[in-house]
Amino acid sequence: MQKRPRGRPKSLFKESSAGTMQSLDRALGVLTSVARLERAALSDLAREIGVPTATTHRILTTLQKHGFVAFDEERQEWMIGIEAYRTGAAYLRRSSVLEIGRPILRRLMQDSGETANLAVPDGAEVVFVGQVETPNPIRAFFPPGARTPMYASGTGKAILAALSDAALTRVLSDTDPVAFTDHTRLPGTGLKDDLSATRARGWSHDREERYQGMSCIGAAIFDSKGEPCAGISVSGPTVRFNEERVPELAALVTRAARDITHLSGGQNPD
Repeated sequence: MQKRPRGRPKSLFKESSAGTMQSLDRALGVLTSVARLERAALSDLAREIGVPTATTHRILTTLQKHGFVAFDEERQEWMIGIEAYRTGAAYLRRSSVLEIGRPILRRLMQDSGETANLAVPDGAEVVFVGQVETPNPIRAFFPPGARTPMYASGTGKAILAALSDAALTRVLSDTDPVAFTDHTRLPGTGLKDDLSATRARGWSHDREERYQGMSCIGAAIFDSKGEPCAGISVSGPTVRFNEERVPELAALVTRAARDITHLSGGQNPD
């Protein structure tokens, strides 16, 4: 385990941030850190954002009063609250891709027999915003809001393959590569060839690159400018993603991606 550096890190917040309110900056920084860490002690949060413990505690109690964070008395840890969920849900309701995608996700799950996922890009990661689980007892599951690096995700690789060369270089430059399994394709070690193949056939194939024993097939969803704005996929145990079945699953996924693109006013690139 990597040791934490001693002393307090330099604060992310400047005393005179032009055009911003320092107190609000700090509060949003605390809220974002709680969401990212999922659960955290007060001292860890204060260290994370570089704000004094007493100040961090006042921010947390204010956020708690409004329901944006909650406190676990037994574990003495802070976690995200119901109002933060409601705020995020309002964003998801606004997204036409997610709204339109819900029935298509369900159809994809029923047709494929595998868990269907919808994810959107955020920097060098994808965030899972929708899922319909298969009733199969052995299945993939990604909780809403779960993140994973694009290079190690079926939806992520589909989005990467659809980016322009300049955008792809920019995204990968923000990536700190980690080999999650022996099959992970890292930038500079096979990922480029894999993305070329994905671009040519129109769908990606994650073969145990994020989780051992699990595979995924994904395709990109495009906005009105023909740029990738989301990805859809099916995921499940590798034993159910054999060579005979992959083309069938790929056809279902690419059809779902095309349908969402069309119904949300997007257009597939030439």
